[in-house]
Amino acid sequence: MVTIVKKVKRSKLKRRPTGTDIYQELRQKKSSKPPLKQIDPAIGVRAGFTYEGLQAAICRESFYEFVKEFWDTLHEEPPVWNWHIDYICKRVQKMAERVFRSETKKFDLIINIPPGTTKSTLLSIMLTAWVWTRMPEAKIINATHTEVLGLDFARKCRGIIESDKYRRYFPKIKLREDQSKMGYFGNADGGWRLSVTIGGKSPLGFHGHFLIVDDPINPSKVFSESELKRANEFLTNTLFFRKVSKRVTVTILVMQRLHQNDPAGNWLERAKQSEGLIKVKLICLPAEETDKVHPRRLKKYYRQGMLDADRLDRKVLSEAKSQGMYSYSGQFLQDPVPPGGLLFDIDKIVAKDLPEFQQLRFFKKFVRSWDKAGTVNDGAYTVGVKMGLDPQGNVWIMDVVRGQWGVSQREMTIKTTAQLDGKEVKIVIEQEGGSGGKESAEATVRNLLGFTVTLDKPTGDKEKRADPFATAVNNGLVYMVRANWNDSYLDELRYFPRGTYKDQVDASTMAFAILTKPSMKIGGFPR
Repeated sequence: MVTIVKKVKRSKLKRRPTGTDIYQELRQKKSSKPPLKQIDPAIGVRAGFTYEGLQAAICRESFYEFVKEFWDTLHEEPPVWNWHIDYICKRVQKMAERVFRSETKKFDLIINIPPGTTKSTLLSIMLTAWVWTRMPEAKIINATHTEVLGLDFARKCRGIIESDKYRRYFPKIKLREDQSKMGYFGNADGGWRLSVTIGGKSPLGFHGHFLIVDDPINPSKVFSESELKRANEFLTNTLFFRKVSKRVTVTILVMQRLHQNDPAGNWLERAKQSEGLIKVKLICLPAEETDKVHPRRLKKYYRQGMLDADRLDRKVLSEAKSQGMYSYSGQFLQDPVPPGGLLFDIDKIVAKDLPEFQQLRFFKKFVRSWDKAGTVNDGAYTVGVKMGLDPQGNVWIMDVVRGQWGVSQREMTIKTTAQLDGKEVKIVIEQEGGSGGKESAEATVRNLLGFTVTLDKPTGDKEKRADPFATAVNNGLVYMVRANWNDSYLDELRYFPRGTYKDQVDASTMAFAILTKPSMKIGGFPR
């Protein structure tokens, strides 16, 4: 007897429906998205699901559904589901899915978002508990600025995993008794979660599949150069080498903006300078609809110009503003400078084209001032700012030369620039305090033999010295020749005195002081 077996095309074979398939079918029958607790237990029977099995399957397949289902294991107060929670969950899940499949990551992620928007609940508390439902062997490193905060996140994360609901839904996930410290706990499949701090408890010796950095710097310490440096070095040097696989491991940084050179700003700037070598994606969600919203398409979700009109309504935002515009601009608007700037209102500087042939006959006098540095490709910049004064008394920023050069290249650049400017341009050199500063200034003067050179010995703090120049800027008396150095120059003025660099401001302050200094007359002749 011959048995005839019919060939069945693979495309016609029916696979067993997943929990998400059943849930999507349910959604098509209802106008709104029902919470899991409203699901009829009978709908999953035909697919072989128990009621809790269906709920567990849906939670496993959707980070957002997991967050909604397990919210009550973490918080007693009812949730407020704003659109950004769903959006962040989906973006993070897309990254996680690649880790689950051991695929090369497409990018790391920076999320800038105001406080009180569930960011830590999502990424520092619930993410580990959800990841283990899909990849129980996953290793997660969570970093924040203080140990107390980090341990609190760990305690809450562990509380979800040890809850009755989690144990019913995911009975295979069991915590190890011999690895049960609050800041470092693991499961029976080899996965673990480690809490570390910036500048404190180190991840040395550990390597993670997911590196989560949540608020790496304390807002009260953001003006400390050492704290900024410590936070940035942790991200670039320490954490970079704590990956299971540099090809697969993803890093997620979530924080509100605090400073131009905070870890988010520093990382974005390094990515910009890397010519594509550093791949990082930005999600920026200010409390109010501004040009900082990124991706820009997300503006359509803002209601009445607000990110979250329920939790961050106008009253809440007004109270936040009353604490100071610098704090509000950074932490809530994700722009660590109030609108218009701090000392300089850069919107008052008008950039204009000015052909070279017009310059000599258009201006009354010129000054080129130099603020010197001497380290190659690191630290402060050497900056030479050229200014001109027109017959109407307006000041023009005509040229900026800027670089991180060693001493010999710096001196050569200063001399070459003087030759290009011509002897009509007066040169100002900053003389720093001490014998070393005097010798350096005198060496530059000798290098510029044949040119008119003035030494400037600055006194007082930088902000006070910059005030006269800022007054001129803010009253619309300063123009700028349109050129490729404009953006860098304006950025420094915008963030001053709380920005990363101050060299262009220092050089401009010197040039402005000399340029606008009244001429003295001796015997009827101007001196």
